[in-house]
Amino acid sequence: MKLVFPKPEYKDKAIDYINEFIEYGSEINGSGSLDRYLLEATYEEWLEKVISYMDIANIPKGKVPDLTYFYVREEDDRIVGMVNIRLALNDFLRNEAGHIGYSVRPTERRKHYATEMLRSSLEVLKAIGIKEALVSCDKENVASKGVILNCGGILKNEFYSETFEETIQMYVINL
Repeated sequence: MKLVFPKPEYKDKAIDYINEFIEYGSEINGSGSLDRYLLEATYEEWLEKVISYMDIANIPKGKVPDLTYFYVREEDDRIVGMVNIRLALNDFLRNEAGHIGYSVRPTERRKHYATEMLRSSLEVLKAIGIKEALVSCDKENVASKGVILNCGGILKNEFYSETFEETIQMYVINL
């Protein structure tokens, strides 16, 4: 398994990834908004956005620099997950979402991919000097809670989010 930066040649695989979530009626997290872009724009426009969010000096107002990766199984080059790693936090991210958002396609769950993907993402944050990562999940998402705990997460707080309309648990992971 490896983190792969999105490229034009992953277009069909990325669209297939998002379509699987739609087919299963599953929530999509950590996609760098790919699901929303595909509703109103193109994969190519999404790629431009992903690249632009790495340009720290020119981030749109209210946004933060981030990195979006596909989590790819090397044997068959299949996208099994996606992760969005925020290199800084604004108030919303600090209070409700954290440094990392991730997802695993429905047919590839329960294979420990999310734990390994989160660990790889934490290494990226560590490499840029972040000492403490915030990661959140819906209180009802027992699988995501387990992933965060497996990666050293310590519950920081629990609160009702008006934005997400659910109870959120925010965890701290020391790097």
